[in-house]
Amino acid sequence: MATGGKRKALQGRFSRLFIHIHEELETGSLSERSNLYLLQFQVFRGLGESKLLQRSLHSAWQNATTVYEELVFGAWLKYEKQGEELISDLLASCGKCSQEFGRIDIASRFPIQTVEVVGTYNSNLSSGSATVFFQIGREKISCDRQKIASLSIPFHTMLNGCFTESLLEVIDLSENGISPNSMRAVSDFSYTGQLCDLSLDVLLEILMFANKFCCEKLKDACDRKLASMVSSRQDAIELMDCALEENSPVLAVSCLQVFLRELPECLNDELVVKIFSNATKQQRLIMVGQASFSLYCLLSEVAMSIDPRSDVTACFLEKLVESATTDRQKQIAYHQLGCVRLLRKEYSEAECHFNAAFTTGHVYSVAGLARVARFKGNKRQSYEKLSSVISSYQPLGWMYQERSLYADGDSRWEDLDKATELDPTLIYPYMYRAASLMRKDDVKLALAEINRVLGFKLALECLELRFCFYLLLEDYKSALCDVQAILTLSPEYRMFEGRVAASQLRTLVREHVEQWTTADCWLQLYDRWSSVDDIGSLSVIYQMLESDAAKGVLYFRQSLLLLRLNCPEAAMRSLQLARQHAGSEHERLVYEGWILYDTGHCEEGLRKAEESIALQRSFEAFFLKAYALADSGPDPSCSATVVSLLQEALQCPSDRLRKGQALNNLGSVYVDCGKLELAADCYISALKIRHTRAHQGLARVHFLKNERNAAYEEMTKLIEKARNNASAYEKRSEYCDRDLSKEDLQMVTQLDPLRVYPYRYRAAVLMDSHKEKEAIAELTRAIAFKADLHLLHLRAAFHEHIGDVSSALRDCRAALSLDPNHQEMLELHRRVYSQEP
Repeated sequence: MATGGKRKALQGRFSRLFIHIHEELETGSLSERSNLYLLQFQVFRGLGESKLLQRSLHSAWQNATTVYEELVFGAWLKYEKQGEELISDLLASCGKCSQEFGRIDIASRFPIQTVEVVGTYNSNLSSGSATVFFQIGREKISCDRQKIASLSIPFHTMLNGCFTESLLEVIDLSENGISPNSMRAVSDFSYTGQLCDLSLDVLLEILMFANKFCCEKLKDACDRKLASMVSSRQDAIELMDCALEENSPVLAVSCLQVFLRELPECLNDELVVKIFSNATKQQRLIMVGQASFSLYCLLSEVAMSIDPRSDVTACFLEKLVESATTDRQKQIAYHQLGCVRLLRKEYSEAECHFNAAFTTGHVYSVAGLARVARFKGNKRQSYEKLSSVISSYQPLGWMYQERSLYADGDSRWEDLDKATELDPTLIYPYMYRAASLMRKDDVKLALAEINRVLGFKLALECLELRFCFYLLLEDYKSALCDVQAILTLSPEYRMFEGRVAASQLRTLVREHVEQWTTADCWLQLYDRWSSVDDIGSLSVIYQMLESDAAKGVLYFRQSLLLLRLNCPEAAMRSLQLARQHAGSEHERLVYEGWILYDTGHCEEGLRKAEESIALQRSFEAFFLKAYALADSGPDPSCSATVVSLLQEALQCPSDRLRKGQALNNLGSVYVDCGKLELAADCYISALKIRHTRAHQGLARVHFLKNERNAAYEEMTKLIEKARNNASAYEKRSEYCDRDLSKEDLQMVTQLDPLRVYPYRYRAAVLMDSHKEKEAIAELTRAIAFKADLHLLHLRAAFHEHIGDVSSALRDCRAALSLDPNHQEMLELHRRVYSQEP
């Protein structure tokens, strides 16, 4: 299934899901919490909320009530943090240890068996029979009859009961699979209660012997001894079968720990895969207790990331279905298995699984059923399935988008327009309309349509489509710009449904474009940066990286742009490349500081800046220190230090792009301190070197001086200059009357529907006009496609205001799923909760 469609389906179900999860977290037992947080993780995964899903996964780990859950979720967190080794190393260099999900001492988490055998003693035994000999082959092993009898009820009954053996001094155990050496070890254990250093083969014999004769203490000791010998994947492979066969939980979990700590590499080992694939329900209980669903969630996710079409992925998802016990678990398992079967073109099986998911309440699975029907040649049935869902549930954008796939002509256009109306963040409708317009040779409208979505979401597929448009128009310069932006975001990207590497197309297009010198590139970068053309700036930097220019500086600039474009993962990759290509030690320390700062380690980032300054005074080191210090806390006493640091930065050599940013930041600090004239000087100086965003700061100064018209005009200048100007319209709306504000904010919503302030403003205006239903409807429209705490908070407050306590409580719970520590939300939740009947 298309990721975007699935994401939007989950977005549509967001409030309802999180309300139920949060309510159960409030009222359910502690043992249920890990599974609830896992469900929350799955929803955040579908929404693409990487930070929130990490938090949910961490909460699942923190709330683990069994060693099995702790092991699975700890391994999952370790897997999710792949590639963060550099951050751990940098923290270590600052004397701080990053959180590690290290090995668990499995044996200590299982209670030691203390079974006491109580039985009857046979008084007919002579006093000389206190010793019993067990014959194994030709050897006789001397044992204390009562010590051996105490090992288990079967032995006690054999040696002290009414059986013949109770009267024998020599008992033949030759046919019981135990060697003389092993029997001697059993005899020693009967005296000491401990197993000394024994070979693997001897321990395995004793384990089977203990199981056969129900010697629980002996089995437990052997289980722990064997578990201590598991130190490698090969050990775990060799011993897991025995652990499952002999019901040895300590050994089984120890082997599982080795496998999970080696994800994803261990899934390339057929023997490991076989263990997970062939495990029966009883064996899964031994290996992972009641956490079987969590385990196969993890394994199937890792397998899908390797190859979603593989037999391994399908097999793990089958096990996930087997492990699902609740309806919500079944929804996840059946839907994912249906998606994989669909990818594998196993249409009948896919239909069966989608039906099962839909029956248990997974509404989006109807999209899978429609796809299957289409592949089977029944397009009409596909259309009818979606129509049925639209009429039976609250209509959402993804429903109309899916139905459009099975409609023709005007009906398809109508469905796509409705999809955009309900959810303006869906990408496919824009792409379809743009491609259709281009086929009609309406070039201007086609480009305008695809530019609409690129204005708020830097989607690779949209850049690829626009690249194709430019090729058709023989606008090779613009085509080169887009393909270089694509390669910046995804260096291995393949175009035309994966058939051609983007790098190859760039090579071909570049032959038709005049080559720039290094000086030309810097001029182009300066122009595009100044006009807030972030995609154009990315393209220029990509081209400059091929030259002999200082790559560290360029990768750093690239990371700044990517952060501005809301591409944090690509930005971190560029920042790490900047560190790798740093031209000096003090430059490298600056990039390390930014890496730490951007991953939430502000104090350590500040320390790196200070280390860099100690080596050499530089613009970037002072700028980093000022930035980190300003963000470290609201203490007004920091302001003077931040001002001093920015002034020091401005005295160091740098280009106008960065000095413009420093002047802009300095102006912001002066505004916060009430020094408006100094702030205005900074902004004007920044504008003189074409730092366009300084218009916004200068507008703020005018507004604080009660010069509202001047503030409005200043923002108008920014709107005229900036290529991406949704934020400028939003800011200008604060400096005009209500009617003009409405117009500006309507423009914001058209340019970037993900910005939430316009919805909040319009809702507040409606509420002020006593149009409560319309106000709530405005927020509901946005919440349907944007999971935002502020929107939910405002709607909860509106519900409380009109006395709808139950709706207010639902919104509180949904919002607290996004941020469980939000103080205002917690206060509102407590207040509303106390009002609930």
